[in-house]
Amino acid sequence: VQLVESGGGLVRARGSLKLSCAASGSIFRINDMGWYRQAPGKQRELVAQITSGGSTNYADSVKGRFTISRDNGKNTVDLQMISLKPEDTAVYYCNAFIQLNRKYEFDYWGQGTQVTVSS
Repeated sequence: VQLVESGGGLVRARGSLKLSCAASGSIFRINDMGWYRQAPGKQRELVAQITSGGSTNYADSVKGRFTISRDNGKNTVDLQMISLKPEDTAVYYCNAFIQLNRKYEFDYWGQGTQVTVSS
């Protein structure tokens, strides 16, 4: 199983970016999916999370600016980011809890994509 992210880059403050993540491989079911980020010198933190049923959870710092969505048929999760701030600069990681069969669930991570917001 592999998670592949795309969509990072350099954007000016108050700009927008959309991150996408696609899961591939021998997948029985994907449960929670999410995005985390890690800025230089800081710990990795949760940005947004979405259940298979579509319930969402956001970090306070991104509420009202970021929107997480998923397509269960395509095994993808997106993060739409608007009104970006320099403090949003970080490496963003896709995360998913994936069942390979009815019994076992594993925690998978993407390779990360850099988002840089200039002031």
